[in-house]
Amino acid sequence: MRIGELAERAGTTTRTLRYYESRGLLPARRTHNGYRSYDESDLKLLRQIRTLQDFGFDLEETRPFVECLRAGHPDGDSCPASLAVYRRKLDELDALIGELRAVRAQIGVRLAALDETEEPLCDMGGQTR
Repeated sequence: MRIGELAERAGTTTRTLRYYESRGLLPARRTHNGYRSYDESDLKLLRQIRTLQDFGFDLEETRPFVECLRAGHPDGDSCPASLAVYRRKLDELDALIGELRAVRAQIGVRLAALDETEEPLCDMGGQTR
């Protein structure tokens, strides 16, 4: 298939496909007349990249998954390098969740302290808390 069809089927743009090609994530096969040529395996690569990006992975983090698929594995996450990226991402998410819990606790303490006061804290054009 040509680049326009692949972009349509993958739900992306031809510009994005060219960018992925320039980053080495999508193969750059050409027909005899110079047109880019893609097949179903390329669509599978793109779907893997898009899914991971939807999950919050940056483009470079998708590389081990793409390489795993290119190596002939049925799933991009069946190779050791892909599993390592998953583990790093989980650690990153756990750290972010911890930070968010700490911020939430601080806001909760502040709000509880403010709720204990009966007086309005300020007067902004007649509006109070």
